[in-house]
Amino acid sequence: MSSPSTPSLLPQSGKQNILITSALPYANNVPHLGNIIGSVLSADVFARFSRARGFPTLYICGTDEYGTATETQALAEGVDPATLCSKYNAIHRDIYAWFRIDFDIFGRTPTPQHTEIVQAIFTKLWEKGFIEERETEQAYCPAHSSFLADRFVEGECSLCHAAGARGDQCDTCGNLLDPLEPAEDTKAESGEDRKATGWLVNPRCKLDGATPERRKTKHLYLRLDALQPEIKTWLDNSSNSKDWSSNAISITQSWIHDGLKPRSITRDLRWGVPVPKGLPGLSAEEYDNKVFYVWFDACIGYPSITKCYTDRDDPSGKNWERWWKNPDDVSLYQFMGKDNVPFHSIIFPGSQLGTREKWTQVTKLSTTEYLNYEGGKFSKSKGVGVFGNSAKDTGVGVDVWRYYLLSRRPETSDSEFSWREFVDANNNDLLKNLGNLCNRVIKFCHAKLDAVVPDYRTYADPQNSLKQHEEEVNTLLQTYIANLKATKLRAGLSTVLSISALGNKLLQDNKLSNQLLSEDADRCAAVVGLALNHLHLLANILFPYMPGTSEAIFDQLGVQGSGNERFSIPDKWVADVIQPGHAIGEPKLLFSAIPPEKADEWREAFGGEELRAQKAIEAGKAAAKKAAKEKEKERKRLKKLGLVDGKADSSALEPPEQLKNLSIKDAAEGKTAERTTEKGQV
Repeated sequence: MSSPSTPSLLPQSGKQNILITSALPYANNVPHLGNIIGSVLSADVFARFSRARGFPTLYICGTDEYGTATETQALAEGVDPATLCSKYNAIHRDIYAWFRIDFDIFGRTPTPQHTEIVQAIFTKLWEKGFIEERETEQAYCPAHSSFLADRFVEGECSLCHAAGARGDQCDTCGNLLDPLEPAEDTKAESGEDRKATGWLVNPRCKLDGATPERRKTKHLYLRLDALQPEIKTWLDNSSNSKDWSSNAISITQSWIHDGLKPRSITRDLRWGVPVPKGLPGLSAEEYDNKVFYVWFDACIGYPSITKCYTDRDDPSGKNWERWWKNPDDVSLYQFMGKDNVPFHSIIFPGSQLGTREKWTQVTKLSTTEYLNYEGGKFSKSKGVGVFGNSAKDTGVGVDVWRYYLLSRRPETSDSEFSWREFVDANNNDLLKNLGNLCNRVIKFCHAKLDAVVPDYRTYADPQNSLKQHEEEVNTLLQTYIANLKATKLRAGLSTVLSISALGNKLLQDNKLSNQLLSEDADRCAAVVGLALNHLHLLANILFPYMPGTSEAIFDQLGVQGSGNERFSIPDKWVADVIQPGHAIGEPKLLFSAIPPEKADEWREAFGGEELRAQKAIEAGKAAAKKAAKEKEKERKRLKKLGLVDGKADSSALEPPEQLKNLSIKDAAEGKTAERTTEKGQV
């Protein structure tokens, strides 16, 4: 991260200026490995690549701190939202620092700069007619005289009858809910995409337990319907959307195909950016206790955090606009999980277009699917999976973690974290390929050539084998650059290993040994010189992925200096950077072998028992679903034979009684659905 004393980086005229964002993580939890690979780590690789290519590059991130989820978590922890967010902002900073995520700034949303820019964008949208008011019915708490956001209403789920369901969703059955039972004669079109299938029975206020009332209130809606033609034109003609990740394209097209609807952008909360006062036609009294919701303000955190970086403490500063209102000179790359796509492809671009100002808009959306854990799901509450602050507890170096996560980046489909594969990746991909190449070359040069690069220029290369090696490396280098430019990070990393494998092949084909040194010194010198320059290239192209390993290779090559500025990725590799007579450093192992049995040890340490229970529950549900289908199939068969009246037996749609009674504790202890007879809860 940039030092406060370092001048802020600004776009340079005539250069390819790269602006990078990763989705702002919520400041109410600890990120797991899926969160890390889905946004910040992926963006870090692209930022390091862009800098190493010589492009002015700004990488922006920070915690998204407003919203209902923050208020409810603060309530759970018994603190105010500001205290909660300060705590989790620090946790996130520490985790990303350990993973060596090289932000230019990691900021926050509760700042004067954020309030200023959010309100300015809203004001423009209001003036241009892209905001409308709607009257809706909402839960109101008479005890503390306040309208309640959905998550602040709790009660019994009308569908599965689980206690403690929230007014937006039941965590037990997974269905979307309304906080109050809908009244058919007073339903209002909300414009939201969520379609509640149930509601709360005996609802109560989460704050004081009072029974909420149904009252009318007004909210503000962003008129995405009116903006749809402009959003579609932008997507078709100006956004390079055809080059986005496939899931980003399909999700965005689905929204457009279904037709955009007005979307509520205000909530009855205290923690957030207040609706501005003094706008003609907007009642200050109506919106005095309302704030903008995360759907509207979160993405505006990117320019507001940029302003905190470029303009520091100058409230009137406009340097941030040189990044965010400069589409001719700046390309915007945004990294996120697929859940965040509509906010970045529809809502934020629509808000930008509606202001009628000249904004820098997204060039490339690079999105991921889900990273699962050992056949199950990450769960902080149940202790299942590796979270950002526990990866270091394994004692495995951060670059191995970076390598493994990036090699399994879920770019086109869900991928799986596996401890066995994690150990294999270290012992085979890294130790036997990259580690072996570096150790063999540096050790030979140090032991046999007095740690000085020999004069490799005298060898004639009569069979052009060394020239052919350079050509093969350059072909792969072009593939690597193309993959990184397209944010195909997995393919880029695979290409790095292929280039490393070519280095090992060079040594193998030429049989680098004492015998070669004694029998053909010139050829030996040429092979060593080429291999050392090969290592130098490897350090540069590996730098975006494994910066610590690249620094270690440079140290062993005797490359002087420090910092990221040493690393440069060329258009074409010329094997002459490490010159004859150059003194190399001491050989050191880049990686250490991990005993295979550690995989089982770590699997148990990071939620083995709960994971087995989780799998047992899911297997039971799948079995029940299959049984219900078979029963329905049999019912249809019998109906054809005229043996039943065609009405489905209601029991066919329900899980077996023994499955209903299978508890997580039972599953963890190895009990099966068939053997369990005691009552329990799923």
